[in-house]
Amino acid sequence: MTDTLTVRPAGPGDAADICALLNAVDVIEIGRPETDLGSVEADLHHPRMHLATDSWLAFRGGRPVAYALVRADSGPGRVEGDHSVLPGHTGAAVRLLELMEVRARRMAGADRDAVLHIRLNAEPTLHPGVLARRGYRTVRRHQVLTRRLDRAADPAPRPPAGLTLRHCGTDEADRRRAHALVEETFAAHFGHVERAYGPWLDHLDARELDWSLVWIAALPALGDVAVLLTRDDRTGMAWINHLGVREDVRGRGIGGFLLRHAFAAYARRGRNTIGLGVDTGNETGALELYEAHGMRLHYADDTWELRLHPQG
Repeated sequence: MTDTLTVRPAGPGDAADICALLNAVDVIEIGRPETDLGSVEADLHHPRMHLATDSWLAFRGGRPVAYALVRADSGPGRVEGDHSVLPGHTGAAVRLLELMEVRARRMAGADRDAVLHIRLNAEPTLHPGVLARRGYRTVRRHQVLTRRLDRAADPAPRPPAGLTLRHCGTDEADRRRAHALVEETFAAHFGHVERAYGPWLDHLDARELDWSLVWIAALPALGDVAVLLTRDDRTGMAWINHLGVREDVRGRGIGGFLLRHAFAAYARRGRNTIGLGVDTGNETGALELYEAHGMRLHYADDTWELRLHPQG
């Protein structure tokens, strides 16, 4: 079979091959496969994803060796991209970067301050020098933290005085309230994208979200003050998507209580590991909170930024 590099758009029927490729990269970068087929399918079926123009799958000798896509739903001036490649296929990696950059510039239009962001493992299969030579620079580091769970060691915590907790269940009003709390409590976070309720549900792939695992905390006279959005659809671990506390009530132990509540809830469900992602530049003390509760580094990734109009 020829060893010629071929590139075409990805399609829904490629989900299994893409998942296998991403897990092969996972094994190299983090030591074990952690990409679920459902998450790949969610990207390929996203209602705002135009696969024909915004995704690419590269083959060498008929074998998928690299995969990339770009999204323009991150607000004005920012295009987000995913890029994965097997070691030894730098030519394929560069070709997909070229296609991503061309498409990102078209998405950005006349915005002279527009950027393309790509998040890669801190020790990626793609040599960082390839990105640096193309004008990319790292602008942020995130960590994925994990913690082992044990039903006996993780009992349900006692809430701070006056705090009540309710799950969203089937209540549409509470789901919308959870969305509002996420928008409020994460508004100042690096990379946060303000989304209306409908696009936010699409971004979450809410078709697979168990809303009984989303909780809202309230205080007398202050109303709803915090949100804990978790999900149990990953094979490797339970996951905390968002833990947000309103700025005016921080420092009262609410964040720590919600974290321990998640530990206890998932220990009762039989999970043995829980994880989350945290921005190491977060100024709210989130990283310190998680580490104080026994969460430890699993791996780190970096956000690489390319100015799409270098002359500004």
